[in-house]
This record gives sequence, C-alpha cells and structure tokens, in this order.
Amino acid sequence: MTQESLTLASLPSGSAVFLDANVFIYAVFGDSKFGDACNKLLARIEDEDIRGHTSASVLSDTAHRLSTLEATKVFGWPYQGIARRLRRHADEMKSLTGYRAAIAKIVDSPIVIASISIDLVVRATELSGLHGMLTNDALILAVMEKLRITALVSADADFDRVPGFTRFAPT
Repeated sequence: MTQESLTLASLPSGSAVFLDANVFIYAVFGDSKFGDACNKLLARIEDEDIRGHTSASVLSDTAHRLSTLEATKVFGWPYQGIARRLRRHADEMKSLTGYRAAIAKIVDSPIVIASISIDLVVRATELSGLHGMLTNDALILAVMEKLRITALVSADADFDRVPGFTRFAPT
C-alpha cells in the first residue's frame, strides 16, 4: 500500500473497494471522527457509484465487535472483559438485536461478500509472514489479491506497509 493513505472523498466513481470491519463499525455506531465519512461511502455503494466488497470473515469480525459494543451500551458494562461477561450471560446476549439488524442490512446491500476458502487462509499465513501482519489482516489482503482489488478502505495503518495496494482512510 502507499505510505500515505488517501481519503474516502478521493475515491473515484466506478472504483472497486474492499471494506474492512472498522468501516461498518464506525458507520453503525456513528463514530464522531469517522462515522459520517463511512456512512457517505456506504451510501455511494448503495447508489452504485462505487463497487463495495468485503469477506465473510470481515463480516464475522464486524458482527462480533458490534455485539460487544451494543452490550456495553445497552447494559452499561465496561468494554474490558465484555466477551467473557456475555458468555456468562446468555440471556443478555440473546436480547441484543441491533448488531443482527446491522449485519442483515450489510448482507442485503449491494456489497459483494466473498467466501473464505482454505487456500485463502494458507495464502494469508504466507502474507502474514511476509509483511509481519496479523493473520486476519493478511486474510483481507489474500481476498483482495483473489478479487484483484487494490483499494482498501480501513482505518488500520498497518496496511500502509504492503506494496501494491492503496488504503483509503475513513476521514
């Protein structure tokens, strides 16, 4: 990726972009810094001005994070230890509905969701070793390689050290 990321406003019409989980999280929770830009990007995808892509693994990461954030908001629990607390409070977990609605909205949108195969997981381990990245981030790169997409929308600057891709920051 480039050393300096570009902003979402600089994404040209017709672009194909891969969306990281943080894009959905910022949009759903109306993040004060990035929420507006992420919602504008998702609107451009809805309007088919930009072609959005993500993967089943990113969608799973999004669901997990949204459910834990929803639990902290609904129950007033601290974020630290939230997954352990939710495992012990199954009825509270069952009562959370916002994250499920958000995931359903993504699935029903024009965003193309790529499946994850064993060969992509293996490629991700290679990319992880090559670039010193966490495996889930490397899996995003493996999917992008397969789809031949070079534009990534993410707040994660770790992607900037990978050549051949361009990160667009949600600002």
